[in-house]
Amino acid sequence: MWPADPASWAEPEATWYRGITVNAPTCVVFRWLCQIRVAPYSYDWIDNFTRQSPRRLLSGLDQLEIGQSVMTIFRVSDFSADRYLTIHLSSPLGLLCRDLSITYLCLSHGVEQTRLLVRIGVLYPKNFFSPITRLLLPAGDLVMMRKQLLTLKRLAEQRPGRKHLF
Repeated sequence: MWPADPASWAEPEATWYRGITVNAPTCVVFRWLCQIRVAPYSYDWIDNFTRQSPRRLLSGLDQLEIGQSVMTIFRVSDFSADRYLTIHLSSPLGLLCRDLSITYLCLSHGVEQTRLLVRIGVLYPKNFFSPITRLLLPAGDLVMMRKQLLTLKRLAEQRPGRKHLF
């Protein structure tokens, strides 16, 4: 079910899974997922320098290529249109992790429903902060990823002409 990770990546020390059901076709959910190339869609005041992530689809962001920047600190490492997107940390964050990869997988769940599943793989740092990182990083990711998935769900489910409060 999950796309294969390139052999050059180290086996993650921890793997976390997240998921949400979206009441929209897979092609719509994937287009919104591609918008993370320009913004995180989580708590913008924390990880987008207070700028709001776009609330409309931006043209061309679904034209993926290996190596493209995603949310500034990631790069596209693998994808299959309307199916999955794998991103990889551009350069390790040192104190937080040695490596991080995220795969977003869109699975059709009926005609108008999609299961958006996420797999996060992490290599923890080998430094003094490692025990703290092992304790706090999973919880921090859960909070941020939950917000990202809920935001993408709301945006993908909106119908033309309907107003949503964000």
